[in-house]
Amino acid sequence: MSKEITTLGESCQFFNGKAHEKDIDAEGKFVVVNSKFISRNGQVRKYTGKQMFPLFEDDIVMVMSDVPNGKALAKCYIIEENDKYSLNQRICAIRTTEFDIRFLYYQLNRHPYLLAFNNGENQSNLRKGDILKCPLWKPSLKIQKQIVELLDKALEKIDKAKANIDKNIDNANDLFQSKLNEIFNQKGDGWEEKKIEDLTELVTKGSSPKWQGINYVKKPGILFVTSENVGEGKLLMHKRKYLEEKFNNKQKKSILKKGDVLTNIVGASIGRTAIYDLEELANINQAVCIMRCNESDLYNYYLMYLLNSPYFKTILHENEVNNARANLSLTFFKNLIIPVPTLQKQIELVNYIQKFHKETTLLSNTIECKLQNIIELKKSILQKAFTGELTHTKVTA
Repeated sequence: MSKEITTLGESCQFFNGKAHEKDIDAEGKFVVVNSKFISRNGQVRKYTGKQMFPLFEDDIVMVMSDVPNGKALAKCYIIEENDKYSLNQRICAIRTTEFDIRFLYYQLNRHPYLLAFNNGENQSNLRKGDILKCPLWKPSLKIQKQIVELLDKALEKIDKAKANIDKNIDNANDLFQSKLNEIFNQKGDGWEEKKIEDLTELVTKGSSPKWQGINYVKKPGILFVTSENVGEGKLLMHKRKYLEEKFNNKQKKSILKKGDVLTNIVGASIGRTAIYDLEELANINQAVCIMRCNESDLYNYYLMYLLNSPYFKTILHENEVNNARANLSLTFFKNLIIPVPTLQKQIELVNYIQKFHKETTLLSNTIECKLQNIIELKKSILQKAFTGELTHTKVTA
């Protein structure tokens, strides 16, 4: 089999997009091709009335910028029709007459050469010169079409299998949420309706270090817990920020204690709740609320599971707290009425929930392993395709 190694610059045309931010219009005719559009395979869309850079059928568009270790860098999408799309900045368009377009898409999408520009620490920005040097295999069009036919068939089966696995993962998560909803709606004998402020010693929120003239520092310092660190049922502390000691002196009310219940009260993650279970001296920002439970009345894990349950999400929905700009006040939480059984019953329910969660997590992890195997199989097939291993040796250029 004969091979020809070329570069993107030698065999393709390259075009940069233009900024559309000031011309976004929900009623606009044209879809703005930006990073989210490509990374979500066209499912997330913004519109504009100005087609600043027209795209045409069979253009390949590619993301040129992403956060460290992001999943969008060098991700590609094939434009499927004319007079519908406009190319945004930090997205490039690639045109060619020397490749079967799907062959080029399969080869270029998340190309290892381009991903190597991500150092895992800084924003990744692919420059035009870097992209033009991207090495590409350019066999004859006959071989290209043969490889595309093989890939289309193989990857269609893989994508169907992946979709089924994704659905099973969602089903496992839904099963756990359904159980939480059942528990907090049952309200059997001994259950009462009580205000949060009658069950907690303290309900408060933090403030921004920008307001205090405080600097971020390297450890040691004050661990600064933000809404990004508060996951659903667990702290997400792989990225930690530290502040100068004087911030803690100015914000004594929001100093964390081990066992505090933390809830996000601003933005898209609103209502997401976890327990502070670390030993480190820490404080919170203005997007996080502390609830410190009276140990004789309210079990902190019971409150955490309740606030992460569909039961509480229904309350948020009824109060129209369901968008990215939402903001919960401390008054909302102080007046929030929740169902509570006896303390002993709370502990029993938490033990049951944790056991059930362990079982559904084990199920999810098993399914996740299958998903990773599917992803690796897909990578392997693509790798074989572009080293010539998928074609028959009798086929030549």
